[in-house]
Amino acid sequence: ARYHEAMNILGPQRRELDLLIGILPDNNGSLYGDLKRVCEIDLGIVSQCCCTKQVFKLNKQIYANIALKINVKVGGRNTVLVDALSRRIPLVTDRPTIIFGADVTHPHPGEDSSPSIAAVVASQDWPEVTRYAGLVSAQAHRQELIEDLYKVRQDPQKGPVSSGMIRELLISFKKSTGEKPQRIIFYRDGVSEGQFYQVLLFELNAIRKACASLEANYQPQVTFIVVQKRHHTRLFAHNHNDKNSMDRSGNILPGTVVDTKICHPTEFDFYLCSHAGIKLGHQPSRSLSRLVGREQLYS
Repeated sequence: ARYHEAMNILGPQRRELDLLIGILPDNNGSLYGDLKRVCEIDLGIVSQCCCTKQVFKLNKQIYANIALKINVKVGGRNTVLVDALSRRIPLVTDRPTIIFGADVTHPHPGEDSSPSIAAVVASQDWPEVTRYAGLVSAQAHRQELIEDLYKVRQDPQKGPVSSGMIRELLISFKKSTGEKPQRIIFYRDGVSEGQFYQVLLFELNAIRKACASLEANYQPQVTFIVVQKRHHTRLFAHNHNDKNSMDRSGNILPGTVVDTKICHPTEFDFYLCSHAGIKLGHQPSRSLSRLVGREQLYS
């Protein structure tokens, strides 16, 4: 009802409603889900929810957190790297670069009918690479390969028509920045070691086909990185008395990269401690990258 009231006012002015804020009576999951479903599916509008009790607390921190969420949802930026603005990030700011992130979520064990959900996000600005657009797609049960990265459907009038998530996000990047990506950095999460080559070959091939479908001979450089988090390797400072090599919890400093000695003997992989560890014995991300092209990317 609120939406239609607003559109009755904005319609004659040829304007759209940019945001709908829902103040919920309590933390009711069902009501929240219904509101999100109606906004996303039926109305096609961005929404922001908050609880009544939080609104009347008059807490500046709560309002600041809500404002940050709203800013992102309407296309703003909350943070920008100084090095990005001054073009000082290697292999990102020297030429138009798009950064992808992809993952597949599977149903809980014992659930035999629900589909797996694939999600892909991609940066929509350059050189800042801070604004991202996302797409989701349902696919076969427990299928790890992302099937909708690139696909071709038959149209009765037009014949073969190219589509897919990679293609859509590349087009969106071009519209947003006015630039055609010359480099693609593709982060892929959740792949077991037994599926490395299968995922690499299938998904890299989909990326190549999506690029070629946009323009003949369009083949930007691709860096394909598989990230593994749930491993059992623990890294500690060599000298426990050296406070400059540890944080307060006694863990290695965030940003530490180990790419020698304990890594794969022939393949290019490395350990990256991506953020501070709360508990002693922090588990770093093991980023195993498969490189295509002549350039190597170190996170």
